Parts: sequence; structure tokens; C-alpha cells
Amino acid sequence: MNINIKFLYSALYFVLKINFKLFIFSLIISAYACDQGIDSMNDPDPDPIDISLSTKTITISQVIDGIEQIRPVIIQAPSVINPAINYPIVFAFHGNGGTNRSWVNRLNSYTNSGEFVGIYPQGFLQSWNLGQEASNADDVAFVNLIIEELQNYNNLDFDKMYAIGTSNGSGMVNKLGIETSHFKAIAPVVSQLMESSPLLSNTQPISVFQINGAADSVIPIGGGPRFGHLFLDALESAELWSNHFSCNSTPDIETIGEDTLYVFTDCNNGKEIRYLRVENGGHGLLNSQMIDDIWLFFQRF
Repeated sequence: MNINIKFLYSALYFVLKINFKLFIFSLIISAYACDQGIDSMNDPDPDPIDISLSTKTITISQVIDGIEQIRPVIIQAPSVINPAINYPIVFAFHGNGGTNRSWVNRLNSYTNSGEFVGIYPQGFLQSWNLGQEASNADDVAFVNLIIEELQNYNNLDFDKMYAIGTSNGSGMVNKLGIETSHFKAIAPVVSQLMESSPLLSNTQPISVFQINGAADSVIPIGGGPRFGHLFLDALESAELWSNHFSCNSTPDIETIGEDTLYVFTDCNNGKEIRYLRVENGGHGLLNSQMIDDIWLFFQRF
């Protein structure tokens, strides 16, 4: 009987000892798991989401005048995506009163063939806020949000980003060229720099292809007050970019039919400033040949 009791006590002690060790081990495992979970939640650089590139409309949430607004952005991708290629990115900005869809047909031959991916934001209240427009949106912040979202997509080359805009969209392109360093080159069409948006001391060198029409009655090539803004003369605008980036003070001048091309070379960081004066061009002068020329210009930078 004593032997059986001793055996039972020994067996009970052994079981309790094993269970205690298992209990301690489980506590250690649980603590480690919790610690890893906290670390992953606090990870400042989580792995990005990989989203396949395709033609679609995405939306960006932005607070404007204290109200959350949902702003659409068209992504126009190649018809066939080559997974081995990262495609250049071209932002295109519509004019005042326009929509982002105006760029779809203009640029679809380039995007469909895989020349680049088109990004077409929509202006709030159909305009870009340059200081006197109906919109009070912070459109530079909007573009920053778009680029942040695009970081989640595959097959995009963020070292080859460019921007084109017409009219009010041209002013937006100039604003982005002045205030950000996202873009390698910009093409402001039928608008020029304004006295209200001088180049900043920290404006990064950027290549510019500015196009203006001598017959433009909406934003005159000679500048002056329009829509609450005071526009510079178009050539003076190009010279301001050129001087800021220490380009050659005397441009190369080429006559192309009735039109005149001014080219300022040897700018900081290998950049170039171009100004095309279209002699009989009005406010709607942008055509397919000009878009070809702009894209060839972009590809050099």
C-alpha cells in the first residue's frame, strides 16, 4: 500500500512538473507572438501592396473647405502589359471647365502602344486652384496623394514622370514644376508663368517645353491681366525659367514655317528650356504633331 502511495505521489509530481514547464513555454511563445504583432503594427515601412497595372478610374479622398471630397483620376495603361517593363508616367491636366476625359482620346495611341502610362486627374469644380479659381483645393497636395497611391502599382517608372497641361491646366503644370521635384520635364501649353507664382529659390532644375499662340485671345501671348491673374509675356516666361536654371542667356532660334522655336541650352543638371511661338495659333492650338514633339522632348530627360 505504501509503495502504491509513493508511486502515485511520484507520478503526480512528474505530471505537475511537465505541465508547469508546458505552461511556462506557452507564456514565452505568447509573449513573443504579441511582441511580433506589435512590431508589425508599428513598422514604419510596411511592404507595399502590389496592384496590377490596368486602365481604370481610381478615387482619391481629400478634404476641401472642411468637407471630404472624392476626386476621380483616370489611369490609362498599355493594352498589353509587359511585366518586364516599368513604364514612364505622364500626368495630363485639363483646362478650366474641362474634364480629365478630354485627355483619353488625345493620348490613347501612346498609352495603348506602351509608350507611357497616362494619369489624368480631375480638377475640383472643373478647375485647378492657382489662387483665383472657383476651387479652393490644395491641388499640389492632391497630386502628392495620387503619386503616393501609384506607389502601390507594378510596372511604373517613377524616375520618368512628366506633366502636360493646357490653359488652366498649364498653370497647374507650372505650379508643380515650381513647388515639387516629382517631374523630369513639363509642357505648359497656351499659358505662361504669372507674377503671382514666381520661381522659388528651392525650385529644382526641370526641363520645360512651353507653347503659346500669337493669336490667343484667352491668355494673350504678350501677357497682362486675365481671370484675376497677371500673366507674363510668353518669351519673358521662358527666359525666367532659363535664367533661374543658369541656361545660356542667348537662345538658339529656329524658324519652323511661320512659327519660331527658342531653345535655351546648357542649363543646370543638363536641363533645357524650349518656347514655341505658334504664329497663327489660338487657345486651342494643341494638335497631334505638337504632342509628338512634346513626347520626344520628354523622353530626353
